[in-house]
Amino acid sequence: MNEDDLSKIVFDAGLKVHRALGNGLLERAYQECLRYELNKHGLFVETQKVLPLTYEEIYLDAGFRIDIMVERKLILEIKTVEKLAPIHFSQLLTYLKLSNCKLGLLMNFNTALFKDGIRRVVNNLYY
Repeated sequence: MNEDDLSKIVFDAGLKVHRALGNGLLERAYQECLRYELNKHGLFVETQKVLPLTYEEIYLDAGFRIDIMVERKLILEIKTVEKLAPIHFSQLLTYLKLSNCKLGLLMNFNTALFKDGIRRVVNNLYY
């Protein structure tokens, strides 16, 4: 299954969670419910995945944590903010580069309509 196929499943699962819970909860609540929905689809899901930084021969545990990684291909960054800011996009792009993943979804659950809180972020350096 490619990243686009996974993103469709993730969108539908996120929509289901948003409809059930509404907006206004903490990120962790949406993260766990989304993980549950994706597991029901039989997908391999990792939450709070540690992402180390390697510089030349130095291995740094810089404290990076991916909210959700699906099938080791798609990164989900969960937010509950008034409005997505450029730093949120930068954060996800950094995770994509460090993990060598191609696609990420920035998912803000603090919106009246779920579709208004979803943004695709593509790692153009993916190889």
